[in-house]
Amino acid sequence: MELILLEKVQNLGDLGDLVKVKAGFGRNYLVPTGKAVPATKDNLAQFEARRAELEEAAEGKLKHATVRQAGLGEVVIELTANASEEGKLYGSIGPREIASALSNLGHDVSKSEVIMGEGPIRVTGEFEVVVQLHADVDTRIQVIVTSE
Repeated sequence: MELILLEKVQNLGDLGDLVKVKAGFGRNYLVPTGKAVPATKDNLAQFEARRAELEEAAEGKLKHATVRQAGLGEVVIELTANASEEGKLYGSIGPREIASALSNLGHDVSKSEVIMGEGPIRVTGEFEVVVQLHADVDTRIQVIVTSE
């Protein structure tokens, strides 16, 4: 399936790129979320007519993400959880808990922006978590998990 990207998509392409993707990915994710449109002659013409507007919107999103990144700077989150004597948590700490803690500190972060490459936290200690605010902008925050 050939699509025209309407915004930058990580590991796929930039605004205006013509990309070939599997039909399910395009039909179920890219098109419904407004990240891409099918590559037809009509859509190509419409895209070229709106190109300046889309580039301006993309630049605005990037600036907003950069401002948010500066606000997150050196944020350290301290979370307490029920844990055993060895430090193993009864349960886990995932993106939802981290996003909620950041929101409580006054930072507008959604759980989909919190990237935990190694999965949820299941032990006490200090961890580094990536917060991806834009395809080009990410920052690392420190998460300290202690026992109750």
